[in-house]
Amino acid sequence: MVVVSVQAGSAGAAPDRAAGATALPLSASQRATAIKEAQAGAASVAAEIKLGGKEKLVVRDVIKDADGTVHTRYERTYDGLPVLGGDLVTHARKDGSLKGVTKATDAKISVASTTVAATAKSGARKVIWAATGKPALAYENVVRGTQADGTPSERHVITDATSGKELYSYEAIDTGSGTSQYSGTVPLGTTASGSGYNLTDGSRGGHNTYDLNGGTSGTGTLFTDADDVWGNGLATSRQTAAVDAHYGAATTWDFYKNELGRNGIAGDGKAAYSRVHYGNAYVNAFWSDSCFCMTYGDGSGNLKPLTSLDVAGHEMSHGLTASTAGLKYSRESGGLNEATSDILGTAVEFYANNSSDSGDYLIGEKIDIRGNGTPLRYMDKPSKDGASADYWSKTVGRLDVHYSSGPANHFFYLLSEGSGAKTVNGVSYNSPTSNGSTVTGIGRAKAVQIWYKALATYMTSSTDYAGARIATLQAATDLYGAGSAEYAAVAATWSGINVN
Repeated sequence: MVVVSVQAGSAGAAPDRAAGATALPLSASQRATAIKEAQAGAASVAAEIKLGGKEKLVVRDVIKDADGTVHTRYERTYDGLPVLGGDLVTHARKDGSLKGVTKATDAKISVASTTVAATAKSGARKVIWAATGKPALAYENVVRGTQADGTPSERHVITDATSGKELYSYEAIDTGSGTSQYSGTVPLGTTASGSGYNLTDGSRGGHNTYDLNGGTSGTGTLFTDADDVWGNGLATSRQTAAVDAHYGAATTWDFYKNELGRNGIAGDGKAAYSRVHYGNAYVNAFWSDSCFCMTYGDGSGNLKPLTSLDVAGHEMSHGLTASTAGLKYSRESGGLNEATSDILGTAVEFYANNSSDSGDYLIGEKIDIRGNGTPLRYMDKPSKDGASADYWSKTVGRLDVHYSSGPANHFFYLLSEGSGAKTVNGVSYNSPTSNGSTVTGIGRAKAVQIWYKALATYMTSSTDYAGARIATLQAATDLYGAGSAEYAAVAATWSGINVN
């Protein structure tokens, strides 16, 4: 999700130092082959990293760097049961030797028995819960419903299989040529069909945009048009919101490909889809893993659809997080999940270089959620929204994930632009630090590369702020070297938001 209680040029250039540490773009077939080969060797990897005899590894993704380093992301099973919070990433050198392992948990995966007398709730699956404390046999049940603001709910509830005590719960719904409402006249990827056209982008994985027409379930109706000229820039035209959503998805896809070397959300060349006109005056937008789709409401009075460019980039990036680190949408990992979508949504906005919606470090400034013209969130000083945290503290994880995202958003701004007063694309910022230090930015392009590499190769489902510091320092080492100015800037920036 993007909403509460409801989440000068191109953003990218390749890193200066070692292009060898950047990920190679893999086609869908190359990625599938790499995953198949990695799975064939999973048993030997499990033995090498000394997993127990009942544990097995299931490959989720493979990232190959230009220097030959291979990062392989695995889920783990124990006696045939999924281990939630047991995900890990191995890092192998070009010669195949193991360089290191990043684990979501260092706990030994073992339970006394995988059989219990207790009866599970209907539809629950038996799992090993390893994300917090000692691993335990548990049940995972998905409770579906509707949140207070009308957003669908897919709450995952983990209960101890013996005692029935709730161990953890988290929300799986992550909130967050036509004439558009926010970005002016834009090119659109469409497909000819009969005597007309469909809003299907064949050059970007077949992304479709559908009209829910006030509904709250199903796919809706694919947008069609007779002359391939879509929308009129006004919310009164049903096509206008579709233009913004479709353009946002295409721009985000291009950003992933051209700046991150990633072939679609999951790296497999397959598109998600977008649904617009959800509900009535619904003031939110969200990503759902279960449908692999983005959904947008029309805002207060159905006048301000939540389809602005940074919001579209935000929602699509929830899918990217789910396909990489899988940051659980709760506590500190949930804050990092939300911040990742804000960071990459911001990067998409800068990448677009659209004069109607210039890049900035404000989140949702176009959609006027508050009704007073102010943005939803501020990256230079997150507390300006009245609820987000500027710096890390022991209580940050107790906040709603849209507020616990504040320190990571602040980190990204500081790493990009530095502390103090400045103006970027006509917007004034004044970013402080927790320790009164002066932070010098390294530029947005490098900050994006460091955050993405950390997300894709070093973060896991349970990464917290301390873990994010470690992951980004490792990413900076890979990209620029341990003694580099970029590494020092990452360390200084984390200190500037009280993560040491």
